Amino acid sequence: MASSANPTRDDFAAMLDEQLGGADGGFEGRVVKGTVTSIEAGMAIIDVGLKSEGRVDLKEFMRGEDAHGLEVGSEVEVYVDRVENADGEAMLSRDRARREAAWDKLENEFGEGKRVEGRIFGRVKGGFTVDLDGAVAFLPGSQVDIRPVRDVGPLMDMPQPFQILKMDRRRGNIVVSRRAVLEETRAEQRSELIDKLAEGQVTEGVVKNITDYGAFVDLGGIDGLLHVTDMSYKRVNHPSEVIEIGQTVTVQIVRINAETQRISLGMKQLESDPWEGVGAKYPVGIKVSGQVTNITEYGAFVELEAGIEGLVHVSEMSWTKKNVHPGKIVSTSQEVEVMVLEVDSDKRRISLGLKQAQRNPWEEFAETNPVGATVTGEVKNATEFGLFIGLPGDVDGMVHMSDIAWGISGEDALALHRKGEEVQAVVLDVDTDKERISLGMKQLEKGAPSAEGAAGAGSLRRGEVVTVTVLEVRDGGLEVQVGEDGATGFVKRSDLGRDRDEQRPDRFQTGAKVDAMVTGFDRSKKPNFSIKARQIAEEKEAVAQFGSSDSGASLGDILGEALKKGD
Repeated sequence: MASSANPTRDDFAAMLDEQLGGADGGFEGRVVKGTVTSIEAGMAIIDVGLKSEGRVDLKEFMRGEDAHGLEVGSEVEVYVDRVENADGEAMLSRDRARREAAWDKLENEFGEGKRVEGRIFGRVKGGFTVDLDGAVAFLPGSQVDIRPVRDVGPLMDMPQPFQILKMDRRRGNIVVSRRAVLEETRAEQRSELIDKLAEGQVTEGVVKNITDYGAFVDLGGIDGLLHVTDMSYKRVNHPSEVIEIGQTVTVQIVRINAETQRISLGMKQLESDPWEGVGAKYPVGIKVSGQVTNITEYGAFVELEAGIEGLVHVSEMSWTKKNVHPGKIVSTSQEVEVMVLEVDSDKRRISLGLKQAQRNPWEEFAETNPVGATVTGEVKNATEFGLFIGLPGDVDGMVHMSDIAWGISGEDALALHRKGEEVQAVVLDVDTDKERISLGMKQLEKGAPSAEGAAGAGSLRRGEVVTVTVLEVRDGGLEVQVGEDGATGFVKRSDLGRDRDEQRPDRFQTGAKVDAMVTGFDRSKKPNFSIKARQIAEEKEAVAQFGSSDSGASLGDILGEALKKGD
């Protein structure tokens, strides 16, 4: 029987198992410390306290171009993959040990939100691989920099900070971002720089980028926006007209938004304000010259001087051209004369008039063509109530349908004329306030009332019977005149007699004299005559004097008696 002082082989094995945690895996899958016992054939022989030593390639101890730095007796940490292989040696790995240690460290840093240091060492689909002190992470292409990077070469194998976005140790996945670090650093720098800036401060910057709405200016690590409206008091169609990329400009800090950390800049604020005293310089009613800078549907902008623009509304552009696009009246860069209509210095607005700088064409027409003057023009349009005639001065006059011709209806008179026809007319009235010109065409016809005729017409009375001379026989009736130089008038076809046979104009001849009754006057005070009305009036008078309808006497008897008495 063995003594307790001398343990058996089984006791020794039990003690070893207790120390190693079991021969089948106490060491396996762990990182342990070992001692280099020798270095041979590019391999380090390491004793980790197992039955046999293990071999590790010296390359696993090298970082980049650095030497492995090992010698006999050096203590190192290695990962035990297997306690014993087919050759009876322990299978050890320095890379795996470093990786496991790196994962432990990275998990702690990820939990605390800390940055980690790594090196970009390879390119893969969609991004790059990063060595995080033994652990390999994936860097997506979108997370390399704040702006797209064309050449990543200068960033390769260079120690730099990264931010871990997510990690999964079981799957061995780590995703990192360089962009997040840059944005955080940039935000910190922006905050520091913004603290040094103040609204109203004047500083210098370099133009980095130009857009349609303005330019971004680098103020030394932080960008500010110089809007196109703050570049100059004068109109700027595009920022490139004033500045260019790379140019150093002097700007004023107009506004700082502490929440968004956005900075608004201005250049015109460093110039004198041209709107100061503009009311005294451009009083209402003054005529000034300017250049058309912009044309819109509602009007045109006219620059009176650098930084001072006024608007000519479409309604103030022309006396005669209504409802037309401003571009058909003026053109960009055209020099025009305008009148100041209104000035609002607070709102920086000036209302201008283009037509007010020219004479009212209706006033000019009235001066050169008084009432009674004869004018010639082209029929511009025919409406249901008259003709519009184009007149000198780009104005229109209207001939009412009743003033087109004598002896026919207005509708028939309108049918006699067509658009584009040149006609003559007499001026009847000019209303400059309402911009209206009344014309007459029938007044130029033969037998139309003259000044004397109009006076003669004034002496006639409605219901009066006069003797008239036939001047002209028409289909619609007779043109007649009272006496030799009296008023002229018209007898309609229906007024030539009571019976239908008597209403034929061809019964009369030019120069014949007939008695007719004045039945009224037209707009030009020309009298209207009726033979029919005279006949009816005479019959009524005869009946009243010589009999009645119930006396038994015929109408012929009554009229015959009246004629005898007259004789």
